[in-house]
Amino acid sequence: MTTRIPAEVFPPGEFIKDELEARNWTQADLAEILGRPVQAVNEIIAGKKTITPETARGLGDAFGTGPEL
Repeated sequence: MTTRIPAEVFPPGEFIKDELEARNWTQADLAEILGRPVQAVNEIIAGKKTITPETARGLGDAFGTGPEL
């Protein structure tokens, strides 16, 4: 029997933070692109707010990845 090794899981905020850094964008830049308040972006990155399907589509468009990522 093969031993299963669970995949590494990290919060979506980590991915968003990394993408912002890679693009030299601020949270305010992303908020403007998404048409959302800076506080909402900050709460998503901090893991205090969940990502809705609408926000996922906006993030996918902003990062050029698609909503599922």
